[in-house]
Amino acid sequence: MKFDDSYGEYRKSGIFFVITGPSGVGKTTLMNRALERDERLAYSVSHTTRSKRAGEVDGEDYHFVDRNEFEEMVEREGFLEWAEFCGDYYGTSREEIKSIKREESDPFLDIDVQGAKQLRSDPSLDAVFVFLAPPSLEELERRIMDRGAETEDTIEKRIRIARNELSRIPEFDYLVVNKEIKEAVSDLEAIIRAERLKV
Repeated sequence: MKFDDSYGEYRKSGIFFVITGPSGVGKTTLMNRALERDERLAYSVSHTTRSKRAGEVDGEDYHFVDRNEFEEMVEREGFLEWAEFCGDYYGTSREEIKSIKREESDPFLDIDVQGAKQLRSDPSLDAVFVFLAPPSLEELERRIMDRGAETEDTIEKRIRIARNELSRIPEFDYLVVNKEIKEAVSDLEAIIRAERLKV
């Protein structure tokens, strides 16, 4: 898809936006709102070995694969980054990002903090890293519990991990606090617009 711009030669194209933050902070909701309002963004669908949750669609929410298929892709260096989280693998396919950029769209990806660290170690990606934080750990725990998709042990584990992830905020380019979704979407859109206006 071609986007008209009389100064297009000065603009960056295929800007890689990476959204991360603790599990349950609202990354999916935030990204869906932004995708609805911005035709230039294209969601990068990650691969995972975890089971599908109710309502999730293969190829839209994730590419759901078994452990053998995932490990074969790791051996072929098919991932820009991959990580194991709560016993399941998650990864970002190299081909997925290349395909989005070929369409002259901006890849839009959400991953965990561990995966973002791997991406930051590759300066050739020239990615923009946004950390989405909850207003408090107590509010994050309430949101995870409200999903009703986690056991008590898993919730406790996610909160322990979140506490550590929040300490990594200084490593990111931008911080958005998801206290109220409309305001968080507005903040994210401001970041995207600023990056597109850079020379």
